[in-house]
Amino acid sequence: MTDTTDALPISARVAIPLHEIELSAIRAAGPGGQNVNKVSSAIHLRFDIRASSLPEFYQQRLLALRDHRLTADGVIVLKAQEYRSQEQNREAALARLQALIRSVAVTPKARKPTKPTRASQTRRMDGKSRRGAVKALRGKVTT
Repeated sequence: MTDTTDALPISARVAIPLHEIELSAIRAAGPGGQNVNKVSSAIHLRFDIRASSLPEFYQQRLLALRDHRLTADGVIVLKAQEYRSQEQNREAALARLQALIRSVAVTPKARKPTKPTRASQTRRMDGKSRRGAVKALRGKVTT
């Protein structure tokens, strides 16, 4: 495993070298007074999946995602601007990238198809018959 100071850990064996992640400081949008106009505190993160050293398994899963943060070129784009500090926004952006990559590593549990029991089917049909009989009694009375 690579050293965590120059890599973003994903799992026990997988880490992304920080030189593969492009971070740039931009001016944040929204309220903040004069500070927001002067300081580039928001972070724009770009991570090219195809050019990364991630294992093929992670790359395929990430590229198959239907996510607005993923471009057609296979680049993940994240913008972090929730904090006033550039360093906090940098950490938040890296944490969100880490969470996104970790989320594709989890294989969803396969659904086991089930059938209703015979007793439940019988109860359902009996209930339908009773309801039909009640509705039939609501008809026009003929003498």
